[in-house]
Amino acid sequence: MIDTVKNLYQKHRETILYLFFGGATFVANMICYYVLADLLNLDVTISYLISWFVAVLFAYLTNRIWVFQSQVKHWQGIAQEVWQFYLARILTGILGWLILVFGVELLHQNGLLWNGIQNIFVIVSNYALSKLYIFKDK
Repeated sequence: MIDTVKNLYQKHRETILYLFFGGATFVANMICYYVLADLLNLDVTISYLISWFVAVLFAYLTNRIWVFQSQVKHWQGIAQEVWQFYLARILTGILGWLILVFGVELLHQNGLLWNGIQNIFVIVSNYALSKLYIFKDK
């Protein structure tokens, strides 16, 4: 039984860690937003932007170190990874928002349903961009 679990983990390690740290990123975002908006009474937009930036930085670090195990060591390569990571998150975020607007505003369907659809798109897209483009072996 333990060997089966170990084998499954080894086979799907990257995906399991990506999902685990995605959940941790969500928690980091929520805590940061709570501290900024509720405890410090900052503006909602400012709180959102700061917590998004912090969450994406957290996601980058965990993806770089544990999920994709980037071997890039020089400053220029790391800066390129960070830039690509943030750019990918911005682009998939915009596309996710467009999917949500399409389903809710144009088709007049349930917002939770389309939010779920766009989240699936964003998660899969971010994983693919990270694996194939940002953290690919250089």
